[in-house]
Amino acid sequence: MEEKNLICICCPLGCPLTVTLENGEVISVTGNTCPRGAAYGRREVTNPTRIVTSTALVSGGVLPVVSVKTASDIPKGKIKDVMDAIRQIHAVAPVQIGDVLLHDAAGTGADIVATKNIPVATGFKEN
Repeated sequence: MEEKNLICICCPLGCPLTVTLENGEVISVTGNTCPRGAAYGRREVTNPTRIVTSTALVSGGVLPVVSVKTASDIPKGKIKDVMDAIRQIHAVAPVQIGDVLLHDAAGTGADIVATKNIPVATGFKEN
């Protein structure tokens, strides 16, 4: 049997989890104070995922960049590919919270969405 010790990140409590594995299968998760912690522990040792946050370029806006994130978790091993895809985004103002700036980033099935409003800068005219 193998044990992995983790800190749950599902809520601010940060419960210390112990995940017991046997032949690559999760046998038990202990230390969690809620069911979300147990699910997190199982997922983290078998198929870790993350939400990616970053910024993307915006032209014609009051700011040169907009904050973005993946609309859903992506496999941890795809983070670099998703960041490379985000670097290719070049939005044009106005940008609204929730606007999808890129569909299916790096083949993960997750869209990249804006998390800030960026209005058009005064005097900007798109070519």
